[in-house]
Amino acid sequence: MNAAPTLPPSANAPRVWEQFQPATSVVRRQRRIPTRSTVARERVELAQAQLADCHLCLHHCGTNRLAGPSGRCHAGANARFFAAQTDVSDELELLPSFAVSLSGCNLRCDFCITGGPSWNPRAGSDLDAARLADRARDALVQGARTVMILGGEPTIHLPALLELVAALPDDACLVLKTNACFTPSARPLLAGLFDVWLPDLKFGNAECADRLAAIPHAADYWNTVTNNLLWMAAEQDTAEVIVRHLLMPGHVDCCWEPAARWLSQHLPAAKVSLRTGYWPAWHAARHPELRLPLARTELNRALALANECRLNLIP
Repeated sequence: MNAAPTLPPSANAPRVWEQFQPATSVVRRQRRIPTRSTVARERVELAQAQLADCHLCLHHCGTNRLAGPSGRCHAGANARFFAAQTDVSDELELLPSFAVSLSGCNLRCDFCITGGPSWNPRAGSDLDAARLADRARDALVQGARTVMILGGEPTIHLPALLELVAALPDDACLVLKTNACFTPSARPLLAGLFDVWLPDLKFGNAECADRLAAIPHAADYWNTVTNNLLWMAAEQDTAEVIVRHLLMPGHVDCCWEPAARWLSQHLPAAKVSLRTGYWPAWHAARHPELRLPLARTELNRALALANECRLNLIP
């Protein structure tokens, strides 16, 4: 969510927005299959049932969230949101975007730029899908190009996420911004609903994930996220995948280099959004290396790695 300066042009330039049609809607019409809103609505009950023994994310808490807030995310069955507004701080080809930020998260990133409401599932207002969808329609009429659902982490609120998707216009370009820490049990409920996947590949190893975001080694952060990236690319053949990575001071070699080399090997055609505008937010001062902005030498090293790996960087 940090603003990024202009990056060198990619070898494959981002597609012009006017040529970008909401893929899920187009394919559904061509194949005469149910609309996105219909599919999402049919999945709400299945998602609700999963909350009784919640294994939606990599923590596998197994708690009954229908009985009340519980688990690592401290979320119950009802979702809230802390922001819903037209945003211009994300990837250029998605902007302007009407962004709905759901409260609460399954990670505890000390550098989180919206740490308060992102960590707190009780922050903000009750999620009223119909009312938010009306606001999204107004934003689209006024020039928004996309509707983005984010957090916190939206996939921990899967029933409410599906209700919101069901209420939104079928012809809206829908973006899911996620930390990609959901489990295979969530995939069938998410499949085919989004025109753009916007996942974060935050860390390059288990040690940094544990120290900076309280993700225990047993949660297997790296394999969880990279397997989800492969699933997005393989299963969502009608959707864009834009992989994000926030460059953090002191973490170019340990986090960005493994991420860059993995992307080069496994997803060479994917668009990559290298976020270079890090600033010390929330609890970043707990970690000595995160107390200052990114140094120019580290930025140059990161860009050199991206070029060496022939990544498709986008602004």
